[in-house]
Amino acid sequence: MNRRTETAAEDKARGERKSGPAPFPFARMLGKWDALDRLDLRFRWGGYGIRVLRCHLTVFQPGQIISFHKHSEYEFHFIPKGKGKVILEDQLFDLHEGLFYLTGPDVVHYQESDPDDPMHELCLHCEIVPLHRPPGSEPDAEFGGDLERNEAEACMETLRRFPLEPVWDTYNAMGMFLEAYRLWEEEAPGFHTLLKMAVTQILLRSTRLYAHKSRVPSIPMRDMNDHRFQLASQFIQDNESLPISLEEVAERVNVSPRQLQRIFRTEGQTTFREYVEHVRLGGVCADLVGSDRPIEEIALAHGYATPNYLFPVFKNKFGMTPTAYRRAYGASGRPAAAPIRKEERS
Repeated sequence: MNRRTETAAEDKARGERKSGPAPFPFARMLGKWDALDRLDLRFRWGGYGIRVLRCHLTVFQPGQIISFHKHSEYEFHFIPKGKGKVILEDQLFDLHEGLFYLTGPDVVHYQESDPDDPMHELCLHCEIVPLHRPPGSEPDAEFGGDLERNEAEACMETLRRFPLEPVWDTYNAMGMFLEAYRLWEEEAPGFHTLLKMAVTQILLRSTRLYAHKSRVPSIPMRDMNDHRFQLASQFIQDNESLPISLEEVAERVNVSPRQLQRIFRTEGQTTFREYVEHVRLGGVCADLVGSDRPIEEIALAHGYATPNYLFPVFKNKFGMTPTAYRRAYGASGRPAAAPIRKEERS
């Protein structure tokens, strides 16, 4: 080892001695260890109802024993610090930092901490029951849609066959306990929704290791041309009062101007310029029929700098001037022209 390497090693050692051991990130949860337990958190996830009974950090003192017992619910056990032993049914396993094990309904288990060191445990104890949809109800509205329902079912299927042995917390489900506690501390806006998400993340991250990839529900693929057309047309409708160029909109939807022009021809059965004009004139007609605003103001509000720009375009489209259009249709309440919708073009 050369002198530079020796010096670096000595500096590192001095730094470690000075700073001491790394702080335990979950220690803050001991301040109000039962804070989350006090919340009566219940929510729906897919076709299941979830009720959180316990969500906390607990400490097993050296040599502490929790004798054989079982629950009718699911209990998720994570070891963030320390070591000990667990017996699941009739199998003995060593526990140490970074491990996780699950005790499902009616699984008999025994816990014991190391004789010399305390063992910390993050525990999520929750009741998970299937919900029965009322006859005639809409499944998407009732249970969050097919994707969420399928994801929840896949997670529960994994929980039912989860091995009775400790495994590594590979996907850091433990981190979501700290996130849930932080949300409680900060009284964050949307606390209830965010806390449900944290609990759901614990379930998903815990089961991810044993989830069958073939059974993971897939998200439908978009028709990208249709998607880009919808983005572009919405942008035009939102900004029709401003100058709009093909190049600007193409940049917004991440395609070339030439490709966007093709998309408008195939998906919209029109050109980019014609679509912009149609949107603007639709807005002009609606204002002419539904308001008494001056035509100069209406023209400006829909992207025409002056009525001199609007009049020839309007007359070419409708065969009359804006003033004549207002006289003809304003009093009768006849509906004004509306922007093209894709379903109307088929």
